[in-house]
Amino acid sequence: MGEEQWCLAVPKREAEQARRRLLEEGLLDRGLRPRPEGDAVLFPVTEAVPGAVRCDFAAVPEQAVLPRHELVGGIAVVQEDDPEGAERLLASRPSLETVLFPQTAVEGEYRTRRFSVLAGVPSTRTRVTEYGLRFDVDLSLAYFSARLSTERQRVLEAMEEGERVLDMFSGVGPFAITLARRAALVVAADLNPAAVHLLVHNIALNRVRNVVPVLADAAHLPRLGFSPFDRVVMNLPLAAPQFLTAAAALCRDGGTIHLYALEGREGEYLPLIREVTRGEVAERQVRTYSPGKWHAVYDIVVEK
Repeated sequence: MGEEQWCLAVPKREAEQARRRLLEEGLLDRGLRPRPEGDAVLFPVTEAVPGAVRCDFAAVPEQAVLPRHELVGGIAVVQEDDPEGAERLLASRPSLETVLFPQTAVEGEYRTRRFSVLAGVPSTRTRVTEYGLRFDVDLSLAYFSARLSTERQRVLEAMEEGERVLDMFSGVGPFAITLARRAALVVAADLNPAAVHLLVHNIALNRVRNVVPVLADAAHLPRLGFSPFDRVVMNLPLAAPQFLTAAAALCRDGGTIHLYALEGREGEYLPLIREVTRGEVAERQVRTYSPGKWHAVYDIVVEK
């Protein structure tokens, strides 16, 4: 006999991203087993969120408690220095190769962290597959967040065919290579040489021909003589707002800037945005970052 619970139906191709998002938001009912239905996967959720309906689910058998973690390809990054929990986590997922614990927060001008290996293969390098694209990542050399995969798709779907796009903080290229599917040209810039090296590798790995890698400080990009871009992506949550004037200078009148920032209150960066443009602004929360702080995105229409 099944147990009735609220559920969300998600296309199978989006199931893993949806599962991660529901886990992050604390909405996935982990006591019940998701189940396939036709071309969709039904996920049990803990409350009546928009789009949810009532469905029957089988209970998940009792199992060992696993440490909280974020998956990046074959690597799990855990939040506690718990070698025993890391071994349980490694054994629970056949696709996992390594369990890492971050010894530092994101630090330095290259946005990197230092890790200790708690279990598995002693490596910080892995391959991430996202919506049919492949990204080779080294977490000790360049920052990467798999949690933004649905956000990258949202921006892609907002694009018109043939846009000129600037990714001001490209890292190993997840935004740039994703948006290249609709863009005529993507200029992908980063200050970190190791990140740009991986970016060049990932451009070749995905056989992309319209992404131009640039090793540069974002503050200097307006001096390089680019024609105005239709869309500018600013994914540097800890520091992107300070580069907003440069982004506005690089974006055409009527173009769009996607500003990603960490904030502690709604609308925190609206005064700064109003200093550079009077255009329409839409703000949304992407994910919780820490107690009292969240990762937000401002979609800004530039009006000069």
